[in-house]
Amino acid sequence: MRNMIKALKKKYALSDQGASDLFKGILYSVLANISLMLPVILLAVVLNQLLSPILGIADSEKSAAFYTITGIVILAVVFILHYLQYTAAYVGTYEESARRRIHLAEKLRTLPFGFFHQRDLSDLTSTIMGDCASFEHAFSHTVPQFWGAVISTGIVCIGLLIINWQMGLALLWVAPVSFAIVLLSRKWQQKLGKRHMEARIELAEGIQECLETVQDIKACNQEEAYLKKLDAKMDAAEKAQISSELTTASLITTGQMFLRLGLATVIIVGNSLVMKNQTDIFTYILFLIAASRLYDPLSGAMSNMAELFGVSLQVKRLKEIEEYPDENGEKDIRTNVYDITFDHVKFSYEKDKPVLRDVSFTAKQGQVTALVGPSGGGKSTVAKLAAKFYPLDGGKIMFGGKDIEPLDSTMLMKNFSIVFQDVVLFNNTIMENIRVGRKNATDDEVIAAAKAAMCAEFINRLPQGYQTVIGENGSTLSGGECQRLSIARALLKDAPVILLDEATASLDVDNETEIQNAISRLVKGKTVLVIAHRMRTIEAADQIVVLADGVVAEKGSHETLMKKNGLYRKLVDLQTESTNWKLNTMVK
Repeated sequence: MRNMIKALKKKYALSDQGASDLFKGILYSVLANISLMLPVILLAVVLNQLLSPILGIADSEKSAAFYTITGIVILAVVFILHYLQYTAAYVGTYEESARRRIHLAEKLRTLPFGFFHQRDLSDLTSTIMGDCASFEHAFSHTVPQFWGAVISTGIVCIGLLIINWQMGLALLWVAPVSFAIVLLSRKWQQKLGKRHMEARIELAEGIQECLETVQDIKACNQEEAYLKKLDAKMDAAEKAQISSELTTASLITTGQMFLRLGLATVIIVGNSLVMKNQTDIFTYILFLIAASRLYDPLSGAMSNMAELFGVSLQVKRLKEIEEYPDENGEKDIRTNVYDITFDHVKFSYEKDKPVLRDVSFTAKQGQVTALVGPSGGGKSTVAKLAAKFYPLDGGKIMFGGKDIEPLDSTMLMKNFSIVFQDVVLFNNTIMENIRVGRKNATDDEVIAAAKAAMCAEFINRLPQGYQTVIGENGSTLSGGECQRLSIARALLKDAPVILLDEATASLDVDNETEIQNAISRLVKGKTVLVIAHRMRTIEAADQIVVLADGVVAEKGSHETLMKKNGLYRKLVDLQTESTNWKLNTMVK
């Protein structure tokens, strides 16, 4: 029993309780299916007694009360077993579905950031929502019923073969052939099922992209062109589903039709045996009734088996998440020095497409280190690697003199305050959005961080001030206001390392300057990495690292790099030129 529960757990990626509930569901399905043969036996006995006088066969008569009581007992047994089967299969399945979703959420929380770079958001959403919903149907309507039908039918078949092996073979020879028709086409069905799943995920990605970029699509008058592409994805998903469903249905129907030939062979063999006095009429009637009842669960089992082929694809996707290695590491991170050192770091998001080829520099505690360079030079990647978002291809990164590779990412992140290019805000109040930086912060501390990030002015203009709900991703605020809230969140965390990835990209010149001044007052004794395209905002940085083509092209102070007349000087001159650009009005 324990081995079977372990096998179910491994095969279907279940929890211990889920595997136990599934085993109970299968067991009760077996008993419930066997109980359905009891009315068949009772009917055969009644018919035998009714036909005995006609056929001149002596038989002991039973009263109508006996058959009535027996029928009531049989109905009670059938009801109880089906109730137990329902409770174990359906209730247990929905409880397991809740556990599975919670387990997936907890698993995702422990995975390295690199995992989310490899997987598309629509794909993950489809796994967590769509696949889990499919599991609910499969484990409540399919898996217990399939195994219950197979096992119970096997038991009944053994009994029938013992009663009369000739008629038993006549009844059962069609079953292996029918199941072979469905089973041998498994790879074909899975291939079509995989194609349908991929088309469905691509469609989900298209719909999500449409919703996220609807403003840009409308602004560029591309509604018709984009909807044509979306319609094509819908058509592809529809065709893939029709192809998968039609193939499966054709195979199942063929198997079920072939299964019914068994009734004809039972009649032929039974007549022959009765005529030769090799069996009695009761046995013949019993096999005829058994044939009418036995093929129904086998037909259902074939349908369920085809659905199980699709479930195996979803189990595989689920296992890819569950079996992805957790990021375990050293949790005791104690240091009084917060220097960050890149030592010949190499990194690539995709194989053979390096982003960083050989990066070496040190961001010292108490200093501001600015990362500049052309787009695609690896500035944002360097900031993410410093926080151990991704594993390195080569070299090492030191934090406080310790290699970060064996350190636990969650514990390491406690030492970092980060402001990303893309701000993520929650559909909650401004107060709670800032408090994400430090959950136990008081209201006064939140307000102080908001003032330091230049948020107080626009917050006080809102109808409910700090208690104003700002919508998903700050939909009621401007881009600059959202960015300032994100900076306030980072300042509230008050971590020893601050990473600012294009933190002032959405701010006007005045606010950008004031925030830089606020940051300058708050970075005392901290390690600060700043990424900015506006060169004037990082002129006061203690160190400027110029990245180009995945290597450190130059590094030093603003004055030193300007004297070198290299890439940094070129970037400054280009930006100065662009700053002086004016829109000329030509009057004709």
